[in-house]
Amino acid sequence: MSSEIAISVNNLSKCYNIYNKPHDRLKQSIYPRLLRLLNRPDRKFYREFWALKDINFEIKKGQTVGIVGRNGSGKSTLLQLICGTLNPTSGTVQTNGRIAALLELGSGFNPEFTGRENVYMNAAIIGLSRTEIEERFADIIAFADIGEFIEQPVKTYSSGMLVRLAFAVIAHVSADILIVDEALAVGDAFFTQKCMRFLREFMKSGTVLFVSHDTASVKNLCNYAIWLENGEMIQTGSPKDICEGYLQKFYESQQGAVHKKNTAQLSKKSDSRQLEWKDQRLEFINAGNLRNDLEIFKFNTEAGSFGKGGASIVGVSFVNADGKPLSWVVGGEDVALRIQVQVNEMLDSPIVGFSIKDRLGQVLFGDNTYLTYFDAPLLCNPGDELQAEFSFSMPRLPVGNYTVEVAIANGTQQDHIQHHWIRDALFFKSESTSVAAGLVGIPMRTVQLTVSNS
Repeated sequence: MSSEIAISVNNLSKCYNIYNKPHDRLKQSIYPRLLRLLNRPDRKFYREFWALKDINFEIKKGQTVGIVGRNGSGKSTLLQLICGTLNPTSGTVQTNGRIAALLELGSGFNPEFTGRENVYMNAAIIGLSRTEIEERFADIIAFADIGEFIEQPVKTYSSGMLVRLAFAVIAHVSADILIVDEALAVGDAFFTQKCMRFLREFMKSGTVLFVSHDTASVKNLCNYAIWLENGEMIQTGSPKDICEGYLQKFYESQQGAVHKKNTAQLSKKSDSRQLEWKDQRLEFINAGNLRNDLEIFKFNTEAGSFGKGGASIVGVSFVNADGKPLSWVVGGEDVALRIQVQVNEMLDSPIVGFSIKDRLGQVLFGDNTYLTYFDAPLLCNPGDELQAEFSFSMPRLPVGNYTVEVAIANGTQQDHIQHHWIRDALFFKSESTSVAAGLVGIPMRTVQLTVSNS
């Protein structure tokens, strides 16, 4: 294996034998041997379940790789095989460097041992000497921040305390490869932020394998992604593409096949709605090169989309107070996002929503119509045209490219049918900015600085 490769997985498969009854396991251990002695064919008292089938990939040193997939797709099994806590049925896993893993909650802890004893045991398993553990013990305890519970058996710990202690250990063992499962989902907000800060620092030089159902976290943290489904590797590539494909597949599995839209027809309908473009910059005095000018491109009728087809989004635009589409918007000023929908079948509780995303696919902000109309939903019949407008002050945005994701559904916030979801319906570009920090800059009502003389 090349010295530049951190993890190499080749034709990896894992099969479990599933027994319907306990005594079938005993039969399986005895009967096949007897049948072989009699030169008769073997009989199986189990059925095979392949948790993973022929998985192949390589992860380079320094990469942060996200693994997405639904429950039962084989994500946790794959991590355990890489860590060496499971043996493969076939195939190989090669790793280059010290591995630290945070897998299932509390895995690797002896519930009868105290927190202190578990720290020493886990760090020793990872490969630290007793001297090294003693040198880092104070930092581990400070990071975990569980107080006097460090001297209590871990069976008395809450799930959050278990995560704190487990992550504190893996954060201080000088690992080359860090493997993190969904365990961080149970931590409190302050500790999760502490873990994110550590992960971002570790990612500068180390290799991270990250599993999460939160696609926003995968797009935010990772530079490569793997999609598993029913034990098979469906796709690999950029986190944005993988997460969007995974989300579409999820909705299809819940609601049926995607409705194929007639892009030519939608383009014709969209073009008929286009009004004269207006450059909003003309309404403002050019006060300097830090003004946040946002160039808006036209609605992309060819953008990737999915849905049941009971309604079709035929227009998306930013408009001014007069309802005229804008080709430029100034960050900090009032605008409205207009979404136009053609109704194809009866909708009794339509929900129209949007999200603004950065170039990595991270959602910066968004909203939908549900809370405004949940107690008095609009009834839409086939042939109707539905229009939603969201008025807000456009945040100031760092220089870069952005997209608007839009959707029309029917139902409630928790239970609905997606009829048309367009991933990158509208592109816009921030040309200049005054944003000093963060993903967005919120327009300030006032900014004051006062001095009190002593």
